[in-house]
Amino acid sequence: MTRPSLAAAGRGPDNAGMPLIALATAVPALPLDEDLPPLLAALQEAGWDAQVRAWDDATVSWRRFDLVLLRSTWDYTARLPAFLDWCETVADRTRLLNAPEVVRWNTDKRYLQALAEAGAPVVPSHFLAPGQDAAGLPDLAEFVVKPTVGAGSRGARRFLAGEREQAVDHARQLQAQGLHVLVQPYLDQVDEAGETALLYFDGEFSHAIRKGPLLRRQAGSTRALFAPEHIAARTPSAQERAVADQVLAAQPFGRLPYARVDLLPSPEGPRLLELELTEPSLFLDHAPGSAARLVAALQRRL
Repeated sequence: MTRPSLAAAGRGPDNAGMPLIALATAVPALPLDEDLPPLLAALQEAGWDAQVRAWDDATVSWRRFDLVLLRSTWDYTARLPAFLDWCETVADRTRLLNAPEVVRWNTDKRYLQALAEAGAPVVPSHFLAPGQDAAGLPDLAEFVVKPTVGAGSRGARRFLAGEREQAVDHARQLQAQGLHVLVQPYLDQVDEAGETALLYFDGEFSHAIRKGPLLRRQAGSTRALFAPEHIAARTPSAQERAVADQVLAAQPFGRLPYARVDLLPSPEGPRLLELELTEPSLFLDHAPGSAARLVAALQRRL
């Protein structure tokens, strides 16, 4: 399948009258986004004119598009204020999915506290603000320290209780960058069972995948856009489906065009690691028909 490009494309007589959609990406992410080829094919099959555009390309006239879909804007974490401003600007000119208020809430993992307070089964989470004493992080046998604004495991490191000094130092380094810090217990069941991601389009379950464990002991933080992932299609358990449904019911935005619920196994059952509502990989190439289901969800939003 031909890889998508950012080459300019005019709108000629052959596609006049077709809905025009922009798939927003980032230049470094373009060759890494495995969702783009199946999504472009499904959009073409449904009669859409689809164009791939970099979110930070100042030459793009976003008002030309009937809809802008956030896809692989994976470099936003290093310049979140600019990205959030861009989302607001685009939403003023056309329809952006997901909407700016969803993106603003979801791009900082402190939303996990709101979901936990709403009764969702979340991996226990402790937060440290910049300037707060990192030596006060909780006593845990094994745990993960990461920034609350981040993606693809960037800035995330795994520690044992005996490595507390290194963990505190890592937290302080993140705080020195003006970042809030998230500390969570490492649920070692993931080493055998992996992580489960459940995909929902317009509030309806579409498909699920299994990710192998990402964080290895004594491994530094990845410097890439995201850490390498080992992905396989899987059928979620009834308990995982129930937890994912509960998480989606607890978020404050109603039925969303797309959502990804990332769960980890624990002795108490599945627990939410992240709720991805901004630019998640959707693993369309692992689920036949999933790209068409996403396009149908988008069509209902026009």
